[in-house]
Amino acid sequence: MRAYRAIISARFRVLLQYRAAAAAGFGTQLFWGLIRMMIFAAFYRSTTAAQPMTYPEVVTYIWLGQAMLAMLPWNADRDIMAMIRSGNVAYELLRPLDLYGFWYCRALAWRTAPTVLRAAPMFIVAGLFLGLQAPPSLASGAAWAASMFAALLLGCAITNLVSISMFWTVSGQGISLLIPAAVTILSGMIIPLPLFPDWAQGVLSFLPFRLYAGHIAPEQVLAVLTHQLAWTVALVALGRGLLARGVRRLVVQGG
Repeated sequence: MRAYRAIISARFRVLLQYRAAAAAGFGTQLFWGLIRMMIFAAFYRSTTAAQPMTYPEVVTYIWLGQAMLAMLPWNADRDIMAMIRSGNVAYELLRPLDLYGFWYCRALAWRTAPTVLRAAPMFIVAGLFLGLQAPPSLASGAAWAASMFAALLLGCAITNLVSISMFWTVSGQGISLLIPAAVTILSGMIIPLPLFPDWAQGVLSFLPFRLYAGHIAPEQVLAVLTHQLAWTVALVALGRGLLARGVRRLVVQGG
């Protein structure tokens, strides 16, 4: 475990150096967050029908999504993609480490470092000036934090699956275009999940942001976390199986 902690630490420190990129990302996410606020403001002003979320809750939802945007698993590790295409992935197989675990640790650092750099200023600016509300209770806030950690583990498992899929593709552009569309819709980044039709709620019922807003009682958080962790275990097992199969079929420089 010491080697894997070192991988996460080293990769995390490297990614923290990209402060200019984080500042640019923060500005972009702030801009899109303001646009989404205006869209939903128009929506709520145009109807008197009861909605599953109030407008202030939607605003909080928007800024939570913008703060955690970098954590979404909507792309593959470009370094791994390049290594698979070039054949340099053979060097990865020489490491005295489990390859899946090594890539998973890289994904953990990759998803957390940019999120830390962008989320902190986003919470401050949105909380002070743009309507981001605090959780209704300390228990709701703690439940949201625990669920976000579980979501991070799940997201890294999905990231690894996308990276591993490069063993069976020529360029990886197809999956790279498909994943962002699926992630932005199913994560609620386009439309908050509680506003989806009733027939879709059975699939979309487990959402970390609802914990923050208090839509799921803190005493029910164990069921939510169990659901997330079960998916994580399943996707990790799938990823390990695909990686083992891909490595067995791998041909490097004709060898």
